[in-house]
Amino acid sequence: MASKPHNDDTYRPKREPKTPIKFHIQLNPEQKEAKQKILDNTVTLLAGQAGSGKTLVACNVALDGLFRRQYDKIIITRPTVSKEDIGFLPGDMREKMDPWVQPIYQNFYTLYGKERMEKYFENGQIELVPVSFMRGRTFMDSIIIVDEAQNVTHEQMEMIVSRIGLRSKMIICGDGNQIDLRKRSDSGFKFLYKASRKVKNLEGITLKTNHRDPIVGDIIEYYEEELNHIASSSFSVSSKK
Repeated sequence: MASKPHNDDTYRPKREPKTPIKFHIQLNPEQKEAKQKILDNTVTLLAGQAGSGKTLVACNVALDGLFRRQYDKIIITRPTVSKEDIGFLPGDMREKMDPWVQPIYQNFYTLYGKERMEKYFENGQIELVPVSFMRGRTFMDSIIIVDEAQNVTHEQMEMIVSRIGLRSKMIICGDGNQIDLRKRSDSGFKFLYKASRKVKNLEGITLKTNHRDPIVGDIIEYYEEELNHIASSSFSVSSKK
């Protein structure tokens, strides 16, 4: 006799594994605090400069949830090329997306090892979905990572966050200093981050510790100061005309 498909009324949580999940590297106190906030909310915006470990934290939370059977799948998306058109690229979806999701791959490999991670890509438990392919999808029992979200427009961001189905969680990673859109004001990431003060179960977190060479932080700080100076000078000149 065929079994009945489960619905929301008959759904039962899966048993968690008895053995602890062992990752190759551990999160630092700041990252652990961010992880707890992610676990406490449905949608979390994870901000921070280059090297702050945003994607590492997102991958840690996602793998932890998958291995504990809290989620059936990990969904990965991020903006790719102009107008998200990757159809002309050769290969299957993973091969098409490969140049843009390498940072996420590397974080998965760092946490759990390349050989062990490959089976999760092969069996579909980790799925790559370009932004333009998300429309019309509903992700249930999934944890969704949106990487490089500072380059997601307002319209795209609204579409992406509306994909969340029941028993799912979304982590949106972005760096407001690396917006590649023609107009910085078009970034949906900064807009939604501000909304986290008003929307329940929507959290905004900023990681401040640099995990790369100390020179990275110094260079970024220099760029910010100089660009702000240029922007204020331009505004001053235009206001006098």
